[in-house]
Amino acid sequence: MEGTIKHLGHLTPAVARLAASPHTLEGFLKMSALFERTTLEPVAREVVIMTVATRNACDLCVNMHTAKLRGLGAPERLIAELREAKPLTDERLEAVREFTLAVYATAGAVPDGALNAFLSHGHTRQNALEVVLGIGTYTVSTFANRLTGSSH
Repeated sequence: MEGTIKHLGHLTPAVARLAASPHTLEGFLKMSALFERTTLEPVAREVVIMTVATRNACDLCVNMHTAKLRGLGAPERLIAELREAKPLTDERLEAVREFTLAVYATAGAVPDGALNAFLSHGHTRQNALEVVLGIGTYTVSTFANRLTGSSH
């Protein structure tokens, strides 16, 4: 939790509630740190996170990652599209969103066409696996937030 306080300047209620299970908190924080170091571009990582957050109806995550997107200088149009779970006008980022949804919908058994569509927008097989890491990380977060009442 000290790392979260150092990084954010405070302890968020969601992290404090997650601390009821130190192993879950530690797992999420480690996975999140690993996801932040992937080769996916920062805004693409946020597309994965926002796609998971909107799919799982975690308002807290949507709001926190809206702020992160603004800090990254993302266009307001992109942020609005992500918040509303609408197709993205940026084709490269839309490929990330669609692939994230395909991985989720198929439990990873994405059809070749979905993987090829992702790859055709300049993403790599490594990026595809990094999307899986992001989905896992933020599924833990959104599920835990909803379970502990932190999602609103």
